Amino acid sequence: MTELDTITHASDPAVQRIIDVTKSSRSNIKTTLIEDTETLMQSISAGVQFIEVYGSDSTPFSAELLALCRRQNIAVRLIDSSIVNQLFKGDRKPKTFGIARVPRPAKFSDIADLSGDVVVLDGVKIVGNIGAIVRTSLALGASGIILVDSDITSIADRRLQRASRGYVFSLPVVLSGREEAIAFIRDSGMRLTTLTASGKLSVKDLGDIPDRLALLFGSEKEGPSELFEKAASASVSIPMISATESLNVSVSLGIALHERIDRNLAAHR
Repeated sequence: MTELDTITHASDPAVQRIIDVTKSSRSNIKTTLIEDTETLMQSISAGVQFIEVYGSDSTPFSAELLALCRRQNIAVRLIDSSIVNQLFKGDRKPKTFGIARVPRPAKFSDIADLSGDVVVLDGVKIVGNIGAIVRTSLALGASGIILVDSDITSIADRRLQRASRGYVFSLPVVLSGREEAIAFIRDSGMRLTTLTASGKLSVKDLGDIPDRLALLFGSEKEGPSELFEKAASASVSIPMISATESLNVSVSLGIALHERIDRNLAAHR
């Protein structure tokens, strides 16, 4: 492996850029910090534009990541580990990270142009669940995700990037209000189908529906909001042993999308 340049002084402009991008008080987020080799590689593969990628000089740099960066003409440098410790202090200290330009926010039109089912999360706030849902949705053929009342203000959220392993950049994730989401689903001709404990259909029935669906999942405690429930054309439940109160929302989504896999795979062909 070719020896990489190492940043040894805190006065290097890159150090200030990293400090600026990790400030929680920023109001205009144009750049973001993306951490860890797997997340970096997935983000680069998804077309995210990177300014520079860094590694700690105390940790071997991934040869695979280095090769990908070179193919994409992304600058790579190491940073002295003492500076890395200063940059992240009490935070989790990533060994590999990069500064990237935040992609433009996804719009409903990005989803409308596709054919797979759409996942709607209503009041789901646990970022780990949202990240798992992103990965599962991508793997099982969903066209996109609509986040409503999630407390996430940008897909550049570092927690979401980590939880999704960078896959949040690989499919449209739209941040929306309830009324806007319902209007889009209605205008797109999709059937809004809600997953609830008392659904009239069994999840097995989902595989027999040829239409494009908007699959609605509420939080585990509250379930879907009244506005969405009134707008839904069908409700679905997952049969389970009665002693089990509920399933994790990401598990429920995986079960539902797996029943839709033949339809969604055909839509992607």
